[in-house]
Amino acid sequence: MQKEYTKEAILKKAKELEVEFIHLQFTDVMGVMKNVSITIEQLEKALNNEIMFDGSSIDGFARIEESDMYLRPDLSTFVVFPWSPVGEKEARLICDVYKPDGTPFNGCPRNTLKKVLKEAAIKGYTLNVGPECEFFLFNTDEKGEPSLETHDNAGYFDLAPVDLGGNARKDMIFTLKEMGFEIEASHHEVAPGQHEIDFKYDNALRAADNIMTFKMAVRIIAQRHGLHATFMPKPVYGISGSGMHVNMSLASLDGNNAFYDENDEMGFSKVAYQFLGGILEHAPGYTAMTNPTINSYKRLVPGFEAPVHIAWSASNRSPLVRVPAKKGNSTRLELRSPDPSANPYLALAVVLKAGLDGIDKDMTPPAPVQSNIYDMKKVERKEKGIESIPSNLKEALKELSKDEVIKESLGEHIYQRFIDNTLIEWEQYSTKVTQWELDKYLRKF
Repeated sequence: MQKEYTKEAILKKAKELEVEFIHLQFTDVMGVMKNVSITIEQLEKALNNEIMFDGSSIDGFARIEESDMYLRPDLSTFVVFPWSPVGEKEARLICDVYKPDGTPFNGCPRNTLKKVLKEAAIKGYTLNVGPECEFFLFNTDEKGEPSLETHDNAGYFDLAPVDLGGNARKDMIFTLKEMGFEIEASHHEVAPGQHEIDFKYDNALRAADNIMTFKMAVRIIAQRHGLHATFMPKPVYGISGSGMHVNMSLASLDGNNAFYDENDEMGFSKVAYQFLGGILEHAPGYTAMTNPTINSYKRLVPGFEAPVHIAWSASNRSPLVRVPAKKGNSTRLELRSPDPSANPYLALAVVLKAGLDGIDKDMTPPAPVQSNIYDMKKVERKEKGIESIPSNLKEALKELSKDEVIKESLGEHIYQRFIDNTLIEWEQYSTKVTQWELDKYLRKF
């Protein structure tokens, strides 16, 4: 998807396209995109890895005594924003964060994913990922603030005129294609105002970059249509929330799908079964990273298609992991629990680490579940050994704290900063008086 650029090629292209500003983008621990903006005159300095910023000012990054950080652009991520007005062209470069001594900063999520990908490469594998990103489009009020009013009453795969977000979604697709995305599908989702745009799989690092770029572009194009795009997992009670299903497969270093075995009944290789075993084994531990907000767990409830039970199947969508029917080079696993509030670098890092641990320890997954788990009684699930992922963020943090494999993939810095920040959020949430409580108790007591 990304082109391979040299420094000279970027300088030449920026001059030819009359680029005025460049955004050096990076992502903080909580998954929020940050950027340092520079003028065209400073581009060469940036390409020489000489741009500094104050790491202590970024949430969860660094302490005051280790505040000086350097941004190292990934040259292949250079792109000019299609929405730039004439005469004010803007471009971006995605960066890794480094310390002054020239070593990667261990609080940079992109560095964390690269570290786990290096572990996979040593074992002879790379991870390919195809994300399915869902989002809502809401109307804005007279002040331009987002409301919870949807712009349509359409449903799954509906077309215009009920899908009034179709024009916005079409512009999003054109914009993303201009930025190098290969769009595979787009459609209206189950809930009113809910949409999905799927882009072609890529290696895990590029996939994470693409998710961050995708979210940025979708928000900007929505705003130009007078709409607000949100990747909040569950913005409206009583309707389906937004997920970010992760389709993934390991490839050998020569590019062959390491999950496929034509001699197996499921078309799965031994490596695929081991990887699946690790994904299921570590699900409680990595859920805090794939579903990192309090709101994430409002989506993870039975009855709205979001999976909460640790199981797998090739025949239905109720378990945590689904095996799509297409085989051969398309053989893959679909992890259905993640949501788009997740930091994609950290989410992919922990999921990959879980799968690699399954390979290292020769894990065997349980038998697939063919029937709808939501229709099972609790006692039946217990008899089949089907456990559930954490039901709230506090429980997820507890499970994360017990999983040494997942903690190792994050590293001490990111693990501790994530725990600290998320516990503060939990404590704030726990003390708030909600409208539900007022409706329930104000007159009753």
